[in-house]
Amino acid sequence: MERRKFSREFKLEAVNLVRERGVSYAQAARDLDINVNMLRRWVKEFGSDPKQAFPGLGQMKPEQLEIDRLRKEVAKLKAERDILKKAAACFAKEVT
Repeated sequence: MERRKFSREFKLEAVNLVRERGVSYAQAARDLDINVNMLRRWVKEFGSDPKQAFPGLGQMKPEQLEIDRLRKEVAKLKAERDILKKAAACFAKEVT
């Protein structure tokens, strides 16, 4: 069974049913044919950051992009450090 994908508009409308119109989570989930826990997660995600909620497929929030960039930079710097350590060890052997 393939996983269902929902558009940002669908998620926003589902959240709107619960938050603005006062429909219960259970009723809204039944009406939309989705799991109630998924609807709760969408409402929670929307509540924490409405502008950045549901960025879409393959798109990350700006904070997540920055974390990813920093992780790559840390990995690169560690590799450079290790190379310099090995080079220093080689030069130390040659001097003695």
